[in-house]
Formats: sequence, structure tokens, C-alpha cells
Amino acid sequence: MDSASSSLLCNPSSLQSRQNLLPTQFIWPKEDLVNEASQELNEPLIDLAGLFRGDTRETLKAAELLHTACVNHGFFQVTNHGVEEWLVSAAHEEQNNLFKLRNEKKMSLKRKAGSIWGYSGAHSDRYSSKLPWKETFSFRYDHGNCSTHKMVHHYFTSVIGNEFEEAGIVYEWYCAAMEKLSEAIFELLAISLGVERKVFKKFFQDGSSIMRCNYYPRCNQPGLTLGTGPHTDPTALTILHQDQVGGLQVFASNKWQSVRPRAHAFVVNIGDTFKALTNGKYKSCMHRAVVNKEMERKSLVYFVCPREDKVVRAVEELVDKQGGTRIYPDFTWSDLFTFTQTHYRADNSTLVSFFSWLLPSPTAVNHPSASGRT
Repeated sequence: MDSASSSLLCNPSSLQSRQNLLPTQFIWPKEDLVNEASQELNEPLIDLAGLFRGDTRETLKAAELLHTACVNHGFFQVTNHGVEEWLVSAAHEEQNNLFKLRNEKKMSLKRKAGSIWGYSGAHSDRYSSKLPWKETFSFRYDHGNCSTHKMVHHYFTSVIGNEFEEAGIVYEWYCAAMEKLSEAIFELLAISLGVERKVFKKFFQDGSSIMRCNYYPRCNQPGLTLGTGPHTDPTALTILHQDQVGGLQVFASNKWQSVRPRAHAFVVNIGDTFKALTNGKYKSCMHRAVVNKEMERKSLVYFVCPREDKVVRAVEELVDKQGGTRIYPDFTWSDLFTFTQTHYRADNSTLVSFFSWLLPSPTAVNHPSASGRT
């Protein structure tokens, strides 16, 4: 098989226009596909206006709503977040341009082994079965990135080409806006937990985040595949803006529930790293993305991560409040990142499996999720 034919095999947008039958690599087990979401998740809308203007009463009200959501499932949406509507629209428009590139150009931008930066068609560079029906483009953003460095802008122009200079500028601004928003959310999370309000902001201020554009093409057999399989995010915090098509689902109260798209809100969820920082008090909930036959779907995702060598350790104040027992051992983000990129396919048991890998015991066994690798 030549390289062009091989690239079509893992490019859902190309496959969609060429055949009706879904390739076997994209077919998921029935246990991952059952139980369609019959209702919407009743996640709170957290109004950040009070926090931004220093209104104590409104801030505490928002923190209480946040606390309830995070001890139950870890999903919420934020409004009055300070991110300009034109910037969100521009980021979606540039995303459209990225995924309209010729297949040959996309494959030239394919991410390298062991890296997450660049283009991926169905993550086929990592897996050979249960491929997600999606394409992604990912890049890095360092926190505290001085605008004069133009890190994201440089990546777009040097890697994709000068014709994407405007895209580089837009995503530089978008990532900066996401960083600012994440700092506000971390502050509210600290308030909701009753700890020093800058503790999480300080922990992540020198970190690096992952910006990802997701594209889910129309699928002729949507009942056989998934856009993203059931998993929890190994990162600390996920800030998502989805288009109005819908497809994000959360497993809460022992059933799948859909998350309503809201044009002027961001969906936020807790990841495994932040769960560890809270000593397990706040949840990182299993979620997935479904596809449909009629409409394509797109989303913008900003994954907040600490510095790679930062030691992740539960906040002592929280541990004391929980009786002094630490649930998780210390680990570095680089270890968890390496585990999820090289050794393990993220699912709903990532954190438990990670510690079995990090601190192996004679009784440790391989998790079945590790199968399906190339």
C-alpha cells in the first residue's frame, strides 16, 4: 500500500466520502456504544462576573455551585468568562481552514512518534483498533508566554506555512485568553475547597498547556463508532468550546447524559491531575463524544497542565481536612504524560493503572485498555 492510500485509511473525512461500510478499525465494542444519552446533564452554569469584579457574595454563590458539581461529576459550564466572542468565532473559523487542507498536506503535518504536537487522523499513529472517528490538530502553549515570543504564531508559520500566519496570531490570542480564564477557574476552585485562593494558580503558573482542534466528520454508520471513546482526562483542567451540533456525553448517576452546547459558555471539567491535587475530593468523570450521520462537529479544547517536572502532591490543607490520609503517591506530570502517550490508552481507570505502572507490585497485571496498539 502506498503512502497516499495508507493516509486515507486513517482519515475519517476522506473515508466518509468514499464508502458506506465502516472499516473494522473504527468499530467499537458494544459495551462502549450502549446506553444512548436520553437526558441532559444538569451541570451548573457558573457565572464568573462576581469573581472578576470582586463581589464576595456572588463569588461564594458560584463557589458553592462549583463544589456541588465537582464532588458529583466534575463538569460545569462558565459564563461571563471575559473571552471575546469574536475571538472564539475566529478560532473556529481558522479551525475550519486547518481541516480543509489537502490530505497530503495534513499527512505532512502528522505528529511524530511519542509527541502530541501536529495532525492526527483517528490517532492511528498510536492504535490499530477502536479508532475514534475524528481528526485532531494539537500544539503547545507555555503559561506566562510573553507576547513578544509569539510561540504559537511561530509554530504555525514555521510548521504549516506563512499562509497560516493569521491562524497563528488568532490561536496565540486564544491560548492567552484560555490561560487567563483557567487562572480565574483555579481561584474559584480553591475558594470552593476552602484553601488558600492562589494555591492552584501558583502551581500552574509555569506550566504548559495543550491546545487541540477537534473535527468529527459525518459518519454513515454512527451507531458503530465513537468520536472519542469513554475516558477521563489525565490533565488537570479541560476548557472546551463546542459548536452547536452537540455530541459530548458524560457518565453520571450511572448513565450517559449529554452536555448542551451553549454558544456563549465554555464547558469545563476536572482531570485526573487535579483530582490527585484535591486528594480525590473532586471527581474526574468519564465522558465520550458521539458522531452523527447528518452533521459534522467541531470543538476547541484547551488542556491545562503543570510544568513537566512539577511534583503533583495533594494540597496538605485538604489532606488534613480529610483526616490526614493521602490517597495518591507523589508523581510528576511528565510521568503521567509519558504513561498516557506511550504505555496506556486513556480510559476511566487511567489514574489507578498509572500508579500500578509507576509503583509496580508482584500482583500488578496489564490493563486490557493497553491492547490495540500498533
